[in-house]
Amino acid sequence: MTEELTYPEFLELEEKYEKGCATSADLVRLEPYRAKRAVLFASGLGNRMLPITINTPKPLVNVNGKRIISTILDALFAIDVTEIYIVTGYLKEQFELLTVDYPSITLLENKIYDTTNNISSACVAKDCFQNAYAFESDLYLKNPGLIKKYRYHSCYMGVPVNETPDWCFDVENGVIVDLHKGGRDCYHMFGVSYWTAEDGAKLAVDLPEAFEREEHRQRFWDDVPCVIMRDNYRIDIEPCSFDDIDEIDSLAELQAIDPRYAI
Repeated sequence: MTEELTYPEFLELEEKYEKGCATSADLVRLEPYRAKRAVLFASGLGNRMLPITINTPKPLVNVNGKRIISTILDALFAIDVTEIYIVTGYLKEQFELLTVDYPSITLLENKIYDTTNNISSACVAKDCFQNAYAFESDLYLKNPGLIKKYRYHSCYMGVPVNETPDWCFDVENGVIVDLHKGGRDCYHMFGVSYWTAEDGAKLAVDLPEAFEREEHRQRFWDDVPCVIMRDNYRIDIEPCSFDDIDEIDSLAELQAIDPRYAI
């Protein structure tokens, strides 16, 4: 049985790996902390990007010559994460196109995507969160270096800001203590997270338990570990910048990033 590493020991071994000087014994010790799979949420209607999304799901929209979702998939494959689950809904059949370039992906269907929030998509993939990244599939990932092969703690990506009207995290000593819309001295939320084996196992129980309650069916899935059942988790903030990821939430934002869509 592999010994559990302390955090300083993990950082030391991770540095050796990144410098290319990790031994086979080092890799064995790092193995419990290796990202093994990913869950991508791709079931939404994308109404704010109409008319582009009338016939194309938002994650499959081509931006500067590349599908939005491919920026995530390529970053995952670069660190040898090939067990990837994509939760579909709207225009689900179009995601079959991805299997040509990414044959190892598994497509899951959320049959109630249009009547609930994405907590229902998380429930579809509830057993896939151990040692796993989770992504909103409409994020255009510009810095694939954010997606590391080894992680010690569960975490979310976030940008430190003085004030924001958007979804944000309150953080104390590097740990997320709340998630809400609008705040000061907080971290702007990106829908990119990582879950350890232990926390992924908790999500398999907590997600459906929360979803059983009618008042939670219109909530985002992130509310379960960050708000509703946050005492069950220790989730770090992973600081990043607005240069690392583009959140494309509207047609205007798409046009600003890719002038081909300008009218």
